[in-house]
Amino acid sequence: MHSVTLTRRALAGILGALGLLLLLAPVGATQDARVGGQVSVAEMRGIINPTMASYVDRVIGDAESDGASLVVLAIDTPGGADADMRAITQRILRSRVPVAVYVSPPGARAGSAGVFITYAAHIAAMAPSTNIGSAHPVLIGGDGAAAQPDDTMMEKITNDAVALIRSLAETRGRNADWAEEAVRESANLPASDALRMNVVDVLAADVPDLLRQVDGRTVTLATGDVRLTTRGAQTEAEAMNAIERFFHVISDPTIAYLLLSLGGLALIYELANPGAIFPGVVGGIMLLLALYSLGTLPINIAGVGLILFAFVLFFADLLVAGSGVLTVGAIVSFVLGSLLLATSPGNQDYLRVSAPAIVAMTLALGGFFTWVAAAVIRVQGRPAYTGREALIGASGLAKTDVGSSGTVLVAGELWRASAVDPAAPISEGTRIRVLSVEGLSLIVYPE
Repeated sequence: MHSVTLTRRALAGILGALGLLLLLAPVGATQDARVGGQVSVAEMRGIINPTMASYVDRVIGDAESDGASLVVLAIDTPGGADADMRAITQRILRSRVPVAVYVSPPGARAGSAGVFITYAAHIAAMAPSTNIGSAHPVLIGGDGAAAQPDDTMMEKITNDAVALIRSLAETRGRNADWAEEAVRESANLPASDALRMNVVDVLAADVPDLLRQVDGRTVTLATGDVRLTTRGAQTEAEAMNAIERFFHVISDPTIAYLLLSLGGLALIYELANPGAIFPGVVGGIMLLLALYSLGTLPINIAGVGLILFAFVLFFADLLVAGSGVLTVGAIVSFVLGSLLLATSPGNQDYLRVSAPAIVAMTLALGGFFTWVAAAVIRVQGRPAYTGREALIGASGLAKTDVGSSGTVLVAGELWRASAVDPAAPISEGTRIRVLSVEGLSLIVYPE
């Protein structure tokens, strides 16, 4: 019994000593980032949209699963949708792997939404000859153009954006005052000034230079502080997969416009020529892809409506075989819709359709439908090739004498016929021509 008591006291003493060591251990101990872990490098090029947000989420998730020591997001963007920007910043903030946002290559920019994403990163870096800024929010109306809200609503939107970027700046220890200026006044900075004003942490010529400069730095993750070990680390490119690349490309306003235009053209061709099948299938796919693309963009809805109405007019003109008035109206509607997509007041440049694409497509569609309309008119002016009307003017041969009655061979068939002037019968073997058709009898005259 006495032995058991001693044993319990000894165990209690050991546990107490361990507890004391734990209490004396530094609470904020810094861990080294995964030594020898690869550095994942992903490229964020173009508009910030749902596809881009999904891509960033996948890259960071893969890095966490693979034990990467750092994720580098090389960014070059004019901006994008607020919801997708927030999805990316939230993913960076909860990442279990340090994330560096690197504005590159030279000539690149982190505009609008790109400013928020850069501020959210654990490491913010820029290449020489790059710039950052112009983060003022733009409210998109129902027609896809920049709306003009009242002062109270605009103040609420701006203050919400300011609150977000200041919180990001305070979290990462960066210049919160300039961040607010970028939102309120669309301020911009070149890379050298951004470094000097503590907007970014590093000015790096390339990714290896970036890894060399950030080696040994301590960053704060959701799981605690981590010291980076990136000098000489092996990099692994994390490019978009084929599906992500495809949907990101078609989310461009100009591509969406071309898909909408060509898809409508293909469907009209199918409707005008039933049974062609291939144009109908391709046109349907193009239109569905165009709808997806337009759904990811704040495109002017009135412009899209005018383009669709133009195709309705084109098809109606083919159906009624009109004089071309509907085709003219369709071309005017298409041009107006295209101009709305290209010149919506207040829209940023990256949300507008390319002017050369509009000119080329308008000329192509106008020329095509003018040619189709002319072809339809020519066909209507031709004599019929089937039925009784096709016999009028046809040449044949008198198989018997033809007066008030007789037999002729026309179009490979024997017909009962009568001469135009029964008093002057047509002799057997004479070449004849059909003047008219009366019931099942032909009225003929000699050639």
